[in-house]
Amino acid sequence: MTRTHWAAIAAVVLALLFAGAATVASAGDGDGSRTPASDSADAGFARDMSLHHQQAVEMSFIIRDRTKNEEIRRLAYDIANTQANQRGMMLGWLDLWGLPVTTAGSEPMAWMSQGGGDHSGHSGQQSAGEGSLMPGMATKAQLEKLGTLSGKAAEVEFLQLMIVHHNGGVAMAEGCVRLCTVAPEKQLAQGMVDAQRSEVELMVDLLKGRGAQVRT
Repeated sequence: MTRTHWAAIAAVVLALLFAGAATVASAGDGDGSRTPASDSADAGFARDMSLHHQQAVEMSFIIRDRTKNEEIRRLAYDIANTQANQRGMMLGWLDLWGLPVTTAGSEPMAWMSQGGGDHSGHSGQQSAGEGSLMPGMATKAQLEKLGTLSGKAAEVEFLQLMIVHHNGGVAMAEGCVRLCTVAPEKQLAQGMVDAQRSEVELMVDLLKGRGAQVRT
């Protein structure tokens, strides 16, 4: 690994530790008179979105090593920094609640079916693609391909993957806004919806500037 890559990893580790420590108490405030159950939407979202965010950070590290374009590198830094900190919050809450980060036999996204009704079409919610764990997540093959590209080709591939990734994350966050009961977590989820929608608009424009289209 390059010195830059190691420095980026170290920065994320520190962000996770700081964010987890700094926000642990917040999940016990607001309406937090009870601890969420392990199968609750609150716990499910924290687990699944932590993993979802982890991949966004990984993709951001990859593109920072595959392009010299400052606009793309700045976007990647913003995504990595923001999502590493948010991931730290969610892992901190799980620790505060005394709940495991992973649960054996539990299907990803199972919490999204809570609350009754069919939300499969809510705000363009996606299903997980073949080879991906959750909606929007890239496959191992797609990540490997991104790591082999450079320059404009890498930028286009990153933007196309990250737009899909963000759209999947928005659908998950909207599910938490609808189903979660812990006030700080619902607020974090709404912030994710707003920020990632804005970033999607930016990335669509960046793709168009490179003569490419959003991947469907």
